[in-house]
Amino acid sequence: MSHAQHGDAPAHHGHGDHDGHSHDDLASEAEGADLLDLDGDVLRTYWDAALDRVTAALVSSPADEQGAPARVVDLGAGTGTGTLGLARRLPDAEVVAVDVSELALARVDAKARAAGVGDRVRTVVADLDAGWPDLDPIDLTWASMSLHHLADPNRALSDLRRITRDGGLVAVAEFDEPLRFLPDDLGLGRPGFEGRALGVLSAVHAEVLPSIGASWDEVLREAGWTVVDEHDVVIDERSPDHPLAGRYARAWFDRLAHGLTDRLDAEDHRTLEALLDDDGLHGLLHRTDLHLHGVRTVTIARR
Repeated sequence: MSHAQHGDAPAHHGHGDHDGHSHDDLASEAEGADLLDLDGDVLRTYWDAALDRVTAALVSSPADEQGAPARVVDLGAGTGTGTLGLARRLPDAEVVAVDVSELALARVDAKARAAGVGDRVRTVVADLDAGWPDLDPIDLTWASMSLHHLADPNRALSDLRRITRDGGLVAVAEFDEPLRFLPDDLGLGRPGFEGRALGVLSAVHAEVLPSIGASWDEVLREAGWTVVDEHDVVIDERSPDHPLAGRYARAWFDRLAHGLTDRLDAEDHRTLEALLDDDGLHGLLHRTDLHLHGVRTVTIARR
């Protein structure tokens, strides 16, 4: 269950069977991993704000009276932005990166060793739709953009509660507003392209990811957790201030193209092709009018 970039990419839902990959499957998975890496780099301000708040809540929780947190889990770890952030902030804890993708977890392992925390980071390949691996007791679980990929998030959270230490926490980060990149007028096609594309994407998600848009505080309470904090983290990154913003936007819209081109009208399809044309006037890699903005909501609950 890779934590998809901003939770709204149309590919790699992350809880299926990865045996017998075709070449195209592996290429798509590698592209998804690249997208996750770019998310961690470009949205560093968001990641720092969210993880700072979560770890502050952990060290002030009743579980900390038993000593420093011993085990934290990055659920749907993807390529490890959360894993490494937790390892840096909690120097005495073992951090367990859980994901269905062996390719993504290989990146986590390599990053952890390069950062000098490889002795405290462990990777576990698991499909939570089939049940939790043996990880108890857990002090903190960080679930970033991953729970909405599960077939039954309520069951997974109930199971997680049973293997969490008394006073331990779960922190769920999901998007409140999908990330946006583009101005309304692109200088080609009809104005409002991105809004229409996101509307099509929302319809696709309603078909295959019914938990998207869930009220996660309610889901957590139904699973037996006590919600202690909920806050919005606003994403507001302007290009060209970040050198990777264009690559991030291009990777995102390339994923969009894989899943939605047959659902866009002809003019919007041409607009998307122009945005992905690296040699063209309107290509995403060269635009100076990108503005990455959106909202992710972090909900923290205690066992």
